[in-house]
Amino acid sequence: MIVTDVDEPSPRAKEVAIRVDYAGIQWGDLLTRQGHFPLPRPFFPGYEAAGEIIAVGDEVDDHRIGQRVAALTRAGAFAEIALADATLTFDVGDTDVRVAAGFGWVTPTAYALINEVGRVQTGERVLVHAAAGGVGALAAQYAARAGAGRVVGVVVDEAQRAYASQFPYDLIILADSFPAALDSEAFDVILDPIGGTVRLLNIERLAPHGRLVAYGNIATLAPVEVDVNALLMQGKSLLTYNSNLLSHSDPERLAASARAALETVTSGDIRIDITAEFALHELDAALARLAAGGTHGKSILRLA
Repeated sequence: MIVTDVDEPSPRAKEVAIRVDYAGIQWGDLLTRQGHFPLPRPFFPGYEAAGEIIAVGDEVDDHRIGQRVAALTRAGAFAEIALADATLTFDVGDTDVRVAAGFGWVTPTAYALINEVGRVQTGERVLVHAAAGGVGALAAQYAARAGAGRVVGVVVDEAQRAYASQFPYDLIILADSFPAALDSEAFDVILDPIGGTVRLLNIERLAPHGRLVAYGNIATLAPVEVDVNALLMQGKSLLTYNSNLLSHSDPERLAASARAALETVTSGDIRIDITAEFALHELDAALARLAAGGTHGKSILRLA
């Protein structure tokens, strides 16, 4: 990635232009850089922007100019001026702009995984992989808020376990001891961004009528085969959640999740933990750190 000067963009219909103070860094940035998405080059990266609306396109209320916002962008958040769909741009009021940048896609995702897809109920047992990551740190909080009876996290190493312990996990185990460290324990809801053989092990760990929610493939993009008849006989469910697809197919639904999630943040019920801040010229280092698994919580990029 290189830093360059380009013409200032103008919002099109149903878009807003944001003067970006901070942008969130996420796994999608890494996948984009690695070429997993069929995007034209050159491509302006960045999917999470926080700042002030400075212009609006047609079909957007002029009164939105001057709003302090968090936006879920389809590109271009790593810039002084970013464009975003007005539907996916949210007024954050007096929320700290760094927290607004950290809100990004992870907070609506964690909210939806627990409340809308996994549908965690009072007393249920929840297992969260990548428990020290941006989604994992939030998912533990949302699970506890939903009344989960037990929340277990899986992390890569002791440093991640120490970090994740500040969130409402009842037990945190290391990935290389999964699932043996759980003995025979089964779970009602499992959140799986890992993929590969871990996905199959997770299915084995589902309780009757349990729900496995797949929302990423950190370990491998290789497909796994699942016996649907076996799932049926045990009442188990394999569900998926794709927020990027949802932003295109049903942005209003994604926006509703984001607004509900934002309310939990502004009320103080949920804490977004900003653990690292980078300058624009440090973006390569930030992505390398993310790829190496050295990221805990949420990292942000300073544009202002």
